[in-house]
This record gives sequence, C-alpha cells and structure tokens, in this order.
Amino acid sequence: MKIVIPGGSGQVGTLLARAFTKDGHRVTVLSRNPELCKWHTVKWDGKSLGSWVEQIDGADVVINLAGYSVNCRYNQKNRHLIMNSRIDSTRVIGKAIQQCDNPPKTWLQACTATIYKDSYEKPNDEFTGIIGGDEPNVPDTWNFSIDVATSWERTLDEAKVPHTRKVKLRSSIILNPDSGSIFDILLRLVRFGLGGKIGSGDQFVSWIHYEDFIKCIYWIIDNEDISDFINVCSPSPLSNKDFMEALRSAWGIRIGLPASKLMLEIGTFLLRTETELVLKSRYVVPKILSDRGFKFQYPTWPEAAVDLCNEWKKLNS
Repeated sequence: MKIVIPGGSGQVGTLLARAFTKDGHRVTVLSRNPELCKWHTVKWDGKSLGSWVEQIDGADVVINLAGYSVNCRYNQKNRHLIMNSRIDSTRVIGKAIQQCDNPPKTWLQACTATIYKDSYEKPNDEFTGIIGGDEPNVPDTWNFSIDVATSWERTLDEAKVPHTRKVKLRSSIILNPDSGSIFDILLRLVRFGLGGKIGSGDQFVSWIHYEDFIKCIYWIIDNEDISDFINVCSPSPLSNKDFMEALRSAWGIRIGLPASKLMLEIGTFLLRTETELVLKSRYVVPKILSDRGFKFQYPTWPEAAVDLCNEWKKLNS
C-alpha cells in the first residue's frame, strides 16, 4: 500500500511509519519538521495546499495525525494552537483529496476518546456513549477538550470526498516503551517510588498496547464497511489505582507514593501541562472491535504492562 501520514513525526506517527515500512508498504510523512523523520518525508504547513498534494493523489490510505500537542498549559495561545492545528489540517486534507485524480480509498482521522463524558458508572461505547461537555463541577479546560474533539470530528464530516471512506479514530492513550512516551513517563514515576494512585485513583484509564493499536489500524483499513467513528482501545479499562498497582507489580515494586490533587495541581503547573490528562475518568470500550471478533494480543493491562516493561528494559540496557 501507499500510505500518507500527515503529522506523522510524533510518537504515534513513528509507531505506524515504523510498522508499515517494516511490512513493505510505501510510507510518506507530511511534517512541518521533515528533519525529525526517518522515512520519506515531505514538508507542509498543515493548513495550505502545496506540492505535498501530489503525495495524496494515488495513495491507498491517508492517516491524519496532525495537531499541536495537548501536553501543555491551556492558556489562550495554546488553546488557539490546539484547536486551529486540528481544524486547519483536517480541512486542507479534505481540499487536497478533492483535487486528486485518483483519490485515496480510505481517510483515517485521528480523534480522541476524551470526547466522551467524565464517566464512572457506565462505559462509553460507540452506540451508547455520551459525548462530554455538560458534566457538573468539571474544570473549564475539560470542556475545552470536548470542544476541540467535536470541532475536529465536525470538520471531517464537512469534507466532501465522495470517493474516499472516512473513519474517525477515537483512540485512548497508546502505550509504547519508546523514550518520551506516556508509558516511559509513567514508568519513571514507578522507578522513583512515585507510582501510587493519582488523585482519588477511582478515575478510569482507557488504554491500548501499541501493537494492538497497529493491528487495529490494519483491521480498519481492511474492513471497508467500517465508517463514521470507532473506539480504538483495549476492552479492559480499569481504575487508575489498579492501573498503577499493575504497573508497579510488572516492574517489581510493591509501594508507590500517591499524588494528591493538590500535588498534581502544583506539579502540572511546574511542568506546564494540565491535570485533565490524568484526572478525567475515561471509561471507554471498543464495542465495534469486540463485536466483530477483533483479537487483542494484550486485552488486559497486567499482561500488557509486563510486556512493555520488558521491552523498555531491552531498549535501555
């Protein structure tokens, strides 16, 4: 296949480009910073049509991952960057596909499982899940994240590309052992004795092992009747308390100091990020994948944590 990955220079793009290249597919990454990529990369600005459109024409699949990182403080400047980078890139890809003589068969559009409400009692699946935004007593930044996700998806819906299948990827956190990844950061807390529960520890964590994420992407490409949106996550979300306990066990540490909400507020302020990333309860399950018989290699967190710890040790030995 010929696969184009706009915004593919980050963690997720690297995972996909590495796997696709290994499997013999032709990969092109569109990036503002081509020097960061190891694969064939073409420069774009994420909002304007240019010579990069030639890469889209004749492609089998476009996987748009473009968007300013949410790992920042949600001040006015960063809110503008977070929102506009997603809207602009999605809109311009739609325009590029409209110009193609041979448009791509499939357009997979990154979105986020954060689009669902802060939930504890009932999991959010594709059929009964509730979009967030009106939960009482949640920080303003949480509502901003919902605005971003819904605007992102709406922009994809507005794209007029009748010969290209569109699928929104409502993905949970993707865990891989590479340096700087979410897993690497969480494991660092465990290694330094700080891997206890975060906040109350009751909030749900929806997650997926990176190998299952890659398998999901292949599966969605192959199953051409899948459209609109799909939850991309493991079938076994769990509380933050249990999540961290399993990670400590996988690393061989019994005790980890907990982080109170006040400590998180101070820590995230100093690190220039937001507490939403760890305090919102993301209780999301992949009903479409489960109902259609998708086989997860790592369906539960304890076994996934052991594998990721072992991979991390190999990478850092």
